[in-house]
Amino acid sequence: MRTFKKLASGAVVIIALVGLSACSGMSRQGRNTAIGAGVGAAGGAILTGGSTIGTLGGAAVGGIIGHEGSK
Repeated sequence: MRTFKKLASGAVVIIALVGLSACSGMSRQGRNTAIGAGVGAAGGAILTGGSTIGTLGGAAVGGIIGHEGSK
């Protein structure tokens, strides 16, 4: 089960990175929000061992930081 969580976390990070390649047509603030959410989700997943709440919390905090940092 532990290996499955590691693979799932890795898959989420890869999907997020591939999804960020679609940011070319976005505004600067939107792009920074998406990048912040992706990095926050990855950080939350790593820090909490793949916990869903940790991943979502990290994404939310990262998105807010990315959004506010680009103002």
